[in-house]
Amino acid sequence: MLKYTEQKIFTQEQVQKLFLSVNWISGNYPERLYKALMHSSTVLTVWDDEKLVGITRVLDDTEMLAQVHYVIVHPDYQGKGIAGQMIEYIKEKYKNFLYIEGMPEDKKNVPFYVKHGFSVMENGAAIQICNLDKN
Repeated sequence: MLKYTEQKIFTQEQVQKLFLSVNWISGNYPERLYKALMHSSTVLTVWDDEKLVGITRVLDDTEMLAQVHYVIVHPDYQGKGIAGQMIEYIKEKYKNFLYIEGMPEDKKNVPFYVKHGFSVMENGAAIQICNLDKN
C-alpha cells in the first residue's frame, strides 16, 4: 500500500535517485535539490515502504497563488494513477487560493493537467532564465 505524506522525511539520496530515474537534470545537483525541497511550501511524497516513488512540489504565497513545480513518478510506478492522486491532493489543499498554476516542462504533459481541471492560459507563455552553464 502506498503512503502519501507532506512530512519531509526523505533523504538527499532518495530524492536524487527519484529525479535521476526520470532523467531530470536536477538530480545532478543533489544538495541544491534537497535544500530547495526542504524550503518549499509543500512537498507531497509517495512511498512504497521505504522507497520514494513520487514527489510533487508547490510554492505558494499563503493566499493567492500556488505554483505546482513538478509531479514526478518513478518509471516503475507510472500508469497507476499516482500522479493524478498527487494533483488532486494539491487541488484540495489549495482550493481556497485564487490561482493554482503549473508550468509543465514538456508540452506532452499538458493533457494530464487539463484532465485534472487545469486550462491552458490563452495568451500565456512559459518563460525562463537557465543558469545551468554558470554553475
